[in-house]
Amino acid sequence: MLKGKSALVTGSTSGIGLGIAKALAAQGANLVLNGFGDAGAAKAEVEALGVAVEHHGADMSKPAEIEDMMRFAAERFGRIDVLVNNAGIQHVAKVEDFPTERWDAVIAINLTSAFHTTRLAVPAMREANWGRIINIASAHGLVASAQKSAYVAAKHGIVGFTKSVALETATTGITSNAICPGWVLTALVQKQIDDRAAREGISVLQAQNELLGEKQPSLQFTTVEQLAGLAVFLCSPAADQVRGVAWQVDGGWTAQ
Repeated sequence: MLKGKSALVTGSTSGIGLGIAKALAAQGANLVLNGFGDAGAAKAEVEALGVAVEHHGADMSKPAEIEDMMRFAAERFGRIDVLVNNAGIQHVAKVEDFPTERWDAVIAINLTSAFHTTRLAVPAMREANWGRIINIASAHGLVASAQKSAYVAAKHGIVGFTKSVALETATTGITSNAICPGWVLTALVQKQIDDRAAREGISVLQAQNELLGEKQPSLQFTTVEQLAGLAVFLCSPAADQVRGVAWQVDGGWTAQ
């Protein structure tokens, strides 16, 4: 479906980003990966799917590095047809205790970076009259939790940004949508589960069920494969008129 097209996925050396990159590659897209993880291993996984793959190590909190990455992608592949803004970080603290530098970093990486990649990708998409912008938001882009003020602010912001870009491109072949995952069993979430089990003297399974039970009624984790499958659908002709959507994949979290 995406043969001859190119995709850039930020934060894609592991986890959700790598899963989405692999799913796009399986559809024939060439890839630009980004992130601070094991770039060699990530490239090898994607290259095994028979596409061209590059990696750029831009720090997504630095506009100049983002601009360099976008130039690099355009020089290598002509343009970016599919832009997936996935890079993100988290910090948990009460608002009165929240370090200002951590607030700035969360907003820069989770929200502002998507502005920079999008503003630089859209002109070529307009010229081609085709493009897909997919922003990885969160259930926290639609509802809030305590002690996550920066993350919630950034994810609410990315949902609003997604809608504005969708309206600005509504008469073109460019679509802009957001995916809003609930709990995904990443290494970071597994650490939260393990810490909870140790702190409360309970089994890892019980800690996992308690974590899910607080937010996610299905009591099942959202999987990377489910998110990647949705991203592929959003790139398909069936999604040509899916515009400005914040699509929950959260086991019922935001239905409550």
